[in-house]
Amino acid sequence: MARFKALALIPALALAAGALSACGEEGGTAAGGVQLVASGKVTTCTHLPYQPFQVKQGDKIVGFDVDLVDLVGKKLNVEQSIVDIAFENIESGEAMNSGQCDLAAAGMTITDKRKEKFDFSDPYFEATQALLVKTGSPIKDLSNVAGKKIGVQSATTGAEYTQKEAKGAEIVTFDDLALLEQAVKNGTVDAGVNDNGVLYDFAKTNTDTTVVTEFKTNEFYGIGVKKGSTALLGQINEVLKASVADGSYAKIYQKWFGKAPTWQPGSPTAG
Repeated sequence: MARFKALALIPALALAAGALSACGEEGGTAAGGVQLVASGKVTTCTHLPYQPFQVKQGDKIVGFDVDLVDLVGKKLNVEQSIVDIAFENIESGEAMNSGQCDLAAAGMTITDKRKEKFDFSDPYFEATQALLVKTGSPIKDLSNVAGKKIGVQSATTGAEYTQKEAKGAEIVTFDDLALLEQAVKNGTVDAGVNDNGVLYDFAKTNTDTTVVTEFKTNEFYGIGVKKGSTALLGQINEVLKASVADGSYAKIYQKWFGKAPTWQPGSPTAG
């Protein structure tokens, strides 16, 4: 199911997508002794689109995650290159283990199951599941959706949550977020479950849809790396900490969400 889109490499802070992967390229060493799969760049695996975390605009890939990893690239004194692949290949750890990328930044929730396959950075974003419906829909939560079609994205925590909570509903699985959102918009499904940040962003520009509720699932996003990549992981965590201290995290958050963050890296993560 992996799909790879080739984009031209452009300077960090402007980003690009590598064709296929970094495989076949000569690796290199960056600042701090970090080993990279391709010399002169930190290669990021993600799955498009997941607006506002990562989305293609023209010939560039932009977003909240993109800007954060740009800070990592700056610290390592390398450019960032982005590879768009199926989320299943990221969530399974295969993308990092096979050398397709150095790290994964894909609006990805830290879970114990995923930590068995690869390592995570410190948390960088607080999230929770939410419910998107057509404006005016009688559906307000998952308590009475028997016989309804509820859309989810494959291999996500939202899919797992919906399977448990949407009793009697028909669960319809989509390969990516955009397909899920459009299915709600055009009525193919009665509602959709995904992370709150992306659904609010969609509803903001698609006013015939509405986020009617959130489910307090106490989730946090992390940046994934191959197990044992301690040097890279240390650099990422240092960047996250510094971004809070120098205000760059709040600036990036404001840019993509239009408001100040209520949670920042280093804040408590207890539910």
